[in-house]
Amino acid sequence: MPSPSVVQVALPVPLPGCFDYRLPPGVAAPARGCRVEVPFGRRTLVGLVHDHQPSELKQLKTVKQVLDDEPVIDPALYALCERAARYYHHPLGEVLNFVLPALLRQGQPARAGGEVRWRLTDRGRHVDPERLARAPRQRQALELLGEHPRGLTPAMLEALSVSRPALQALRDKVWVERVEVAEAPPPEVDEVRAEPALRANAEQRAAIEAIIAAEGFQPFLLDGVTGSGKTEVYLQAMAPVLAAGKQVLVLVPEIGLTPQTLRRFRQRFAVPVTVLHSGLTDRERLDAWVAARDGHARILIGTRSAVFTPLARPGLIIVDEAHDASLKQQDGFRYHARDLATWRAQQLAVPVVHGSATPALETLQLARDGRYHWLRLRQRAGGAGAPPIELLDARDTPPDQPLLPTALKAITETLARGEQALVFLNRRGFAPVILCRDCGWQDECPRCDSLMTWHRSEHQLRCHHCGHQHRVPQRCGHCGSTNLTDAGAGTEKLESLLAEHCDAPVVRIDRDTTRRKGSLDAKLAQIQKGEPAVLVGTQMLAKGHHFPRLSLAVIMNMDAGFLSADFRGPEQAAQLLLQVAGRSGRQDRPGRVLMQSRHGDHNLVRLAAAGDYHALADTLLEERRGAGLPPFGHLALLRCEAMTMEQAMGFLEECTAQLPQVAGAHVLGPVPAPMEKRAGRYRAQLLVQSASRPALHGLLDALMPLARSLPSGRRCRWHLDVDPIDLL
Repeated sequence: MPSPSVVQVALPVPLPGCFDYRLPPGVAAPARGCRVEVPFGRRTLVGLVHDHQPSELKQLKTVKQVLDDEPVIDPALYALCERAARYYHHPLGEVLNFVLPALLRQGQPARAGGEVRWRLTDRGRHVDPERLARAPRQRQALELLGEHPRGLTPAMLEALSVSRPALQALRDKVWVERVEVAEAPPPEVDEVRAEPALRANAEQRAAIEAIIAAEGFQPFLLDGVTGSGKTEVYLQAMAPVLAAGKQVLVLVPEIGLTPQTLRRFRQRFAVPVTVLHSGLTDRERLDAWVAARDGHARILIGTRSAVFTPLARPGLIIVDEAHDASLKQQDGFRYHARDLATWRAQQLAVPVVHGSATPALETLQLARDGRYHWLRLRQRAGGAGAPPIELLDARDTPPDQPLLPTALKAITETLARGEQALVFLNRRGFAPVILCRDCGWQDECPRCDSLMTWHRSEHQLRCHHCGHQHRVPQRCGHCGSTNLTDAGAGTEKLESLLAEHCDAPVVRIDRDTTRRKGSLDAKLAQIQKGEPAVLVGTQMLAKGHHFPRLSLAVIMNMDAGFLSADFRGPEQAAQLLLQVAGRSGRQDRPGRVLMQSRHGDHNLVRLAAAGDYHALADTLLEERRGAGLPPFGHLALLRCEAMTMEQAMGFLEECTAQLPQVAGAHVLGPVPAPMEKRAGRYRAQLLVQSASRPALHGLLDALMPLARSLPSGRRCRWHLDVDPIDLL
C-alpha cells in the first residue's frame, strides 16, 4: 500500500522526474496538483504534488508547508501538462511551474485579490477634523473618507486630488486603513448578445453552421482570405456556446491584437470578457486566471500561454492567426500553442477552430487529408475585391532613397484623396549598418556574428540579437577614416523621409515606439479615426488589424525570406506578404499593393505576388514531400552553446557517437549554427529527422538521458526543440 506520509513532488528544476518528501506528522496527504513548500538544497521551492508512493530512500526531507486544500491544477490540465512534458521532452516540474501565474509560484493564495479601498478605522471615525487644522491635506482626506463609509479606491482618491503622503500620515495615526474588498461574481445575463450579429454571406453561414453543429471534439480549419470576415464567424459561432453557459478560449499570437479583439468581443456580448498576456501585472494575471477557473470569465482572450488556463465550463477553443510563428515558445519550455490547443480541445471534447488567411502548411495538409474539417472563405466580406500586388523593380534604388518614385507618388495621391497608406518594412532602427566608404569596414557586434543597427533617435548602435549597444563611432574601426556612412533603411529612416515628403501625419509602429504601456493602443486609436495618415511599421501592423480607410500598402525588402536557407523561410515570407497586402482596401474603397523587389523574376516571389497562397503552398509542399520535411516528416533540433566552438561541437559529437540506432530516425550533424556566435557564446546544432513520429521520439528518449549524463554537457548550455520552426 502507498505510504500516505510520503509524497512525490514536481519541482521547477531542470531535472527529470519527481522528488520524494515526507509529510509532517498529522498532516493529511494533499491531492495531486496541490502546492507544497519544500527544502531543496539551500533553497526553499514551491512544487506540486505528483503522486503518493512509498520511497526506497531511508532519509527524506520533510515538507515545510502544504499550501492548498484543493488542487490549483485540475486533473485534466495536469494530464495536459504531463502529455506536453513527454512530447517536448521537458521536465514536468518546469512545465507545471510555467503553467502557474507568478504569484502562485511564489506561494500566494490561489484566489482573486479583490478591490483595494481606503476607509476610516473605528478610531478615525471619532476624530474631529479640527485637530488637523495645520495639516489641510490630511484634513481633506479625513473628511472625504468620512463622507464615504464604504471607502474610496486609489483612482477615486487621485481624481479628488487626495495626496498619497496625506493618506500615509493618517495611516500612521491608525485613523485610516487600506483594505481589499472581495468583488462579487458578475451576475448571469439572460441575453448574451449586447448587439445584433452582422449579416453573414453564404460562405460565412456555412462555416458558422458547421461549427455550431459540431458535437464533442472536432478540429476546423477556417481558411479565409484577408478581410473575409473570419472574426464574424467566430462571434456568431460563440453565441450559442455562451448562451449554454459555457466558456470560450480565444488565442491570439500577439499582445497587439488583444485590444481590438477585446473591444469587438465586448461590443458584441454582454458576458464578462477577460484577457491574459505578459503585459499584465502579476496580480492582474492571477485575477484573470482565477476568474477563468471559477467560471466567472466567460470569454478568455490571451496569447500563447493562455492555452494552459483552467476552465470551469469549456465550450469552444479558437486560435486566431493560427499560422503565426509567435504561437511557438522560443525559449525554456518550447511548446507550440496551436498544437496544444488541439490537444486540449480533444481532451475536453470541444470543437477547436484554427483561423488563418495563410494557413501553416502542416495545418493545410491535415485539412487536405480530411483530418481537419476545412471551411473556406474565398470572398471578402461586403463584396470588396482583393487588391492585386504590383511588383516594382528595386534593383537600382539609391541607398539614401529606399522608396521608389512610383511608391512615393502613390502615397501622395492616396493622402490627397483623404485616405491612408501603409509602408511595411520588417526592420527596426534608422539603418541596419554603419560602414566605411574607404575600406568597406562595417560595425559588427563584438558578441554576435551580426551587424550593429543604428538607432538615430537614441544616438547609439544596438545589436538586435543580444542587446549590446555602444555610441556611433567617429572613425573607422579598421583604417581610422572619418568617411563613414549608413547603408540600408529601417522604419525610423522611413518615418523621417516620409515626414519630409508628406503633409499628413506619419505614425510609426514597431517595438521601439510601443514600449510604454498603452502606447500601442493610442497609436491604433489615432489610425482608427480615419484621418489621412501614413502608417510605417514592422509585422506588428501586419496581423489581424482592420483599418477601414487604408487603401494603399507599400511592401519593402521581402526578398530575404524567399531566399532563406531555412526551409520555412518562403512559407513565412509569403504569409507575411499576403497579411500585409490584406490590410489594404478592406471596406468600401479599392485597394492597391506595391511590392518593391530586387528578385521579381524569382519563381516563389512571383507566385506570392500573384496573391494565390494555395498555388504557392502546392509548390512548397511538393518540395517538402521530396525532402521528407514537415508535414511529411518530423524534426527535432538539439542546440548547444559554449564559450568555444570546440566545446559545443565536442558535446554534440559525443551525443552522436553514443546514440543507439533507431530504425527510421536519422541524425544530421553536428554542424555550427548559421549564426555561429551569439551573445558571446558559440553555437552548434544537430538535427534529428524521421518520417515516423514514434521513431523520432524513440531516438529522443535515448538522447535526453545520454545528454544529461555526459560530463561535457555540464560545461555548456544545451536544449532540445521538438518541431522547431527556426533552424537558424
